[in-house]
Amino acid sequence: MKDKMSKVSVILKRILESRGLGNSLSEYRILNQWQNAVGAVIAHHAQPQAMYGKKLTLTVDSTAWMQQLSLLKPEIIERVNNHYGGEVILDITLKLGELTSSLKPLEAPSVKAILSREERALVATYLQNIHDLDTRENVRRVIEKDFLNRKSKITQ
Repeated sequence: MKDKMSKVSVILKRILESRGLGNSLSEYRILNQWQNAVGAVIAHHAQPQAMYGKKLTLTVDSTAWMQQLSLLKPEIIERVNNHYGGEVILDITLKLGELTSSLKPLEAPSVKAILSREERALVATYLQNIHDLDTRENVRRVIEKDFLNRKSKITQ
C-alpha cells in the first residue's frame, strides 16, 4: 500500500509541475509547515509571505529580529531544505511588517524578574556562543531554572 501511495504522490507532483504549479506546491508546504521547519522561536518573529522561484520572502516583526535573521539566513535555508528533503529555497528576503500568524504567543519568561541583575548577566555570558535560537532558549531556561532551584534550597 505504501508503494502505491508513494507512486500517487510522484504522479501528483508531476501533474502539478506540468501545469506550472510546482512552485505553488513548495510555497504551500513552506507556509503550512513553517514552524516545524524553523522552530517556534523563529516562527514567532518571522512569517513566510511569498516565494518566487527558490527565493523566500519573510515578514519580520522587528528590526532587532531582522538583524538576527539576516545573520541566520544560511541556517534557516538549511533547516527548511532539510525539513523538506531537497533544495526548496536558495535565498531569503526579509521585510519588516506585521505578522498575521495565528501562532500562540511564546510564554514570557517569568524567572527574569526573580533573578538578580548579576545572575541574568551570567546567564547571558553562558549563552553568547550558542547561535541556534531554539537551543539558546532551551539552555537559557535550564540555567535559569537551576539558579532558581539553588535559591529555593538556600531559603529552605
